[in-house]
Amino acid sequence: MYVAGEWRAGEAEDVVTNPYSGDVVDTVPRASAADVEAALRAAVDGAAAMRRLSAHERHALLERAAVLTAGAVEALARTISAEEGKPLAEARGEASRIPDLIRLAAAEGARMHGETIPVDAAPNAGDKLAFTLRQPCGVVVAVTPFNYPALLVGHKLYPALAAGNAVVLKPAGRTPLTALKLTQLLLEAGVPPNAVQCITGSGGELGAALCADERVRKISFTGSSAVGRRIAAVAGVKKLSLELGASCPVVVLADADLEQTAAATATGGYVNAGQVCISVQRVIVERSVYADFLDALVPRVESIAVGDPFAEGTQLSALISEREAERVEETIGAAVGAGARLLTGGGRSGAVVEPTVVADVDPGDALSREELFGPAVAVTPAADVDEAIALANDGPYGLGAGVFTSNVTSALRFARAVDCGSIQINWTPLWRADLMPYGGLKASGVGKEGPRYAIEEMTELKTVVFHGVG
Repeated sequence: MYVAGEWRAGEAEDVVTNPYSGDVVDTVPRASAADVEAALRAAVDGAAAMRRLSAHERHALLERAAVLTAGAVEALARTISAEEGKPLAEARGEASRIPDLIRLAAAEGARMHGETIPVDAAPNAGDKLAFTLRQPCGVVVAVTPFNYPALLVGHKLYPALAAGNAVVLKPAGRTPLTALKLTQLLLEAGVPPNAVQCITGSGGELGAALCADERVRKISFTGSSAVGRRIAAVAGVKKLSLELGASCPVVVLADADLEQTAAATATGGYVNAGQVCISVQRVIVERSVYADFLDALVPRVESIAVGDPFAEGTQLSALISEREAERVEETIGAAVGAGARLLTGGGRSGAVVEPTVVADVDPGDALSREELFGPAVAVTPAADVDEAIALANDGPYGLGAGVFTSNVTSALRFARAVDCGSIQINWTPLWRADLMPYGGLKASGVGKEGPRYAIEEMTELKTVVFHGVG
């Protein structure tokens, strides 16, 4: 791990394994409380060094990082597949987004600005001039999940640096290797040595010490709603961005193109074995086209190629662990036991769960209501658009939603009525441009990512007033 300007070992080690094969990929140190203290102390110095850099210098630093990262895309992709288990083609897609994400963050950091305030509109303020400035928060703690070990690290790390902060990065315990490679590339690009810390180990053991510390001004976390609540409880007075759980709905109205809808769902529900916050989990279909939609969907799901993530043509591979696969299998089985119909899939081999479609799912069932994070889609009929919108909103989460319809009025009504941070018209929730604001409502969290919006969250706004004298 990288702490206080040096690569260091720990008193103990954790083994990183390939979820599909079980092979050992590498070992990483298990950070201690002393390592956390050293990282935070160094980050304070790193924040001061970053704040001294001009926007031009930060931009140049990140441009160098982008060039270096572009040359390392294939190595990053193979690391992602090895430690996370996603098919190599998907891992290449993830890794290839990082250089552009770095450049986007660099550009947004270079144009970070305030605004003038018309204080002369106030009584007796005609001789005053006021404006706002943005300055970096200081020390940012970034806690990232396993499912996109490059992209979700990048959405925290690069905007924080672009804004002039120091970052203490705590990657997921199961996928730390990609984050360590990204840290190494930043150091090669010339980032001040204490501006980045990358500590490895258990979030349960390290999280409270990182998040409660008063030297930390900003926490950016992506993970489960339960952990997000614990972070909020211990954080104290600091800025929070929490990107939490989801159970994303897709609504299919009677006037939708069912072939397009089925094809999009067969992608949106199964990318990364369903381990995506904006994965399609529940599909709410107007009853008059319910059977036709299922007829179009099932063959597409059955054609998804399952296998070794490094094999040519593999489209779906292992979940992050066998325990997670067992949990997904049990959730599917419970829904079927409660009366839902298993149309395809449902089986498990080790950490691999077959791509699954379950029909006639009760909206109150866990398969529909709770975050699954697995390769299964729950399909439920609705009488009309009113019931479909009500079902889309009936749940604790509000991250993403999609509607398929050829009626502009229905699309606009859906966009206004459904309580989610991202609404997709004629596509599934599984779509994200890295420059757009990204974040949820309700139990899906607070705050936004996307470089422009993350930089706003990772800076402080202060007001400066000039008073006339003489």
